[in-house]
Amino acid sequence: MFTIGDFARYGRVSPRMLRHYDAVGLLHPDRTDPATGYRLYGAAQLARLNRIIALKDLGFTLQQVAAVLDEQVGPEELRGMLRLRRAELEEAMAAAATRLAGVEARLRSIESEGRMPADDVVIKTVPAVRVAELTGTAESYGPHHIGPVIGPLYERLLPLLEGAGVRPAGPGIARYEEAPEGGGAVTVHAGVAVTGPVGPVGDTGVQVVELPAFEAATIVHRGAMDDVLPTAQTLARWLEAHGYRSTGYAREVTLECPPDPSGWVTELQEPVTRA
Repeated sequence: MFTIGDFARYGRVSPRMLRHYDAVGLLHPDRTDPATGYRLYGAAQLARLNRIIALKDLGFTLQQVAAVLDEQVGPEELRGMLRLRRAELEEAMAAAATRLAGVEARLRSIESEGRMPADDVVIKTVPAVRVAELTGTAESYGPHHIGPVIGPLYERLLPLLEGAGVRPAGPGIARYEEAPEGGGAVTVHAGVAVTGPVGPVGDTGVQVVELPAFEAATIVHRGAMDDVLPTAQTLARWLEAHGYRSTGYAREVTLECPPDPSGWVTELQEPVTRA
């Protein structure tokens, strides 16, 4: 038998927590010394303590923990529950991290207002180009929705082209348009410049399309595309100040793409016309 102090040490919890579990009926001592009132625990009770802590740390309330334990859930079933709960928490953490990245991008945009050099914007004719691309749909044009779609598209695209014997002849070119279903959804085209005939690349799902020339306002963005907001808004302010109107989503042309996204260099090419 272990005193409450020894049992707490083996269970990596505090004696105060064990007293609380006793009070709420989650984990009673194996016996209580009638003379001293000391709580005494057996080694077999560590298994129940482990279940209590695991369930609590995964977000279950003490009432839910009691319900699970009272149903005499077996190790395999409990393991399955914990895996499911872990997956839910990981998804929530990823969503929270995405929201935080969005907040930080907005903050950087606010901090950079009026400070980014507007003379970096250039009006030019973007020549026609042939691209091989894969297409997907994003829930919105926000970076937190675009990134999880376009990244996997590029991861699939390049091996498919290599397997089909198609070699890139130029930079990566990402382009966007309103999705047919509407509601703010965006059709995402992840492509690379290539040579060769227009049409499907075997049965890979890759399409080779000819993109026509167009007049564009361009600006270079340096860093990860999650941080593109200040650059894009600098471009928007320039267009308004110089009498231009956007006619569509900006195309993103990859100029440099090292492994570290902070070193990425991307040209935004926004189709424009005189306002």
